Amino acid sequence: MGKLRVLFIGGSGVISSACSRVAVENGVELFVLNRGRSATRPLPPGATMVQADIREPGTVREVMKDLDFDSVVDWVAFTAEQVQTDIDLFSGRTGQYVFISSASAYQTPPARVPVTESTPLRNPFWQYSRDKIACEDLLVEAYREQGFPATIVRPSHTYDQTSVPFDGGWTVLGRMLAGKPVIVHGDGTSLWTLTHHDDFARAFVPLLGHPRTLGEPFHITSDDVLTWNQIAETLAAALGVEARLVHVPSDAIAAADPHWGGGLLGDKAHSMVFDNAKLRSVVPGWNAVIPFEQGAREIADWYLADPARQVTDASLDAVMDKLAATWTQAALWRRQRGAYSRSRAGSPTTCCSPTRSGWTAWTRSRSPSSTRSRRKACTVRPCHSRRGALAWTF
Repeated sequence: MGKLRVLFIGGSGVISSACSRVAVENGVELFVLNRGRSATRPLPPGATMVQADIREPGTVREVMKDLDFDSVVDWVAFTAEQVQTDIDLFSGRTGQYVFISSASAYQTPPARVPVTESTPLRNPFWQYSRDKIACEDLLVEAYREQGFPATIVRPSHTYDQTSVPFDGGWTVLGRMLAGKPVIVHGDGTSLWTLTHHDDFARAFVPLLGHPRTLGEPFHITSDDVLTWNQIAETLAAALGVEARLVHVPSDAIAAADPHWGGGLLGDKAHSMVFDNAKLRSVVPGWNAVIPFEQGAREIADWYLADPARQVTDASLDAVMDKLAATWTQAALWRRQRGAYSRSRAGSPTTCCSPTRSGWTAWTRSRSPSSTRSRRKACTVRPCHSRRGALAWTF
């Protein structure tokens, strides 16, 4: 049996660059079709460059000539129209077409975990995910009606040394190093799965040309599950600092920055844990072996090695400053309220109450029912109790 002949469309991204390297290392005859503009992740020696823009199908036909392939993988298809172009281009020219979908296409939030490939596809929060679902629907129809040899692969959050898991990239690392607050959505305890791109590649390449993958979806994820608090703290430890975390509701982040919030509400804000049994049924023995502690050190080393990589997004940094200030103050108010309630339990209470003539003092006993009514009446303002101590009313 000769070498597998494989075409990657893209091939220089976070995930595809590792898969290109591992494919060549495993004896695949690899062709990579892209515009030839990426210098961050060069192609591995042994790969054949085909320079063209997949969005110009006429040009692709010219450069591909009479080549056919055992497998074609499109790393850069995001809409049903783009997938339809691939179907038109490669029908009859490949034994397998691999579409790179997304685990964010799964039911969001999931009704149950772990997520399996049979989990329904539904994401009402994020257009990116809905577009991926539409691509999958088109391919399932093409497989059923025409026998188009489609395989669907759904990566979850996959990273390399250039990829900070938090939105903002270096902006977040720079804030950690400067001792500034770092925004973590929710209370930071939702569970998240991070997969190193080398682990992904070792699972992905054996799927190429595999006859039992046709017409089937697979996700490829690590079993390395962390809370978002742990992810932030691990990154800070890799930088040699402690993280100052400020927790902000995801919808508040979305209100301040819709682009940032879209990825949270449609993906990262929901706990996602995966069952990789189906993958292991066709790639026996595969396990993800790179923990995020190692990955975080790779990320820190890559950014610190070259000041040119340390680019702060000034606009996003300002949004983070504003959110941090607002929600740090809110957390202080909550703590003050708790302390005030504990210190005043069972004793008369004096606080400020608005009247037409201004703020007047009033006193009453703190029974459970009156406590509830006072909390409804009062607003978040400092006031002085009868004992003269500064308290907070809510």
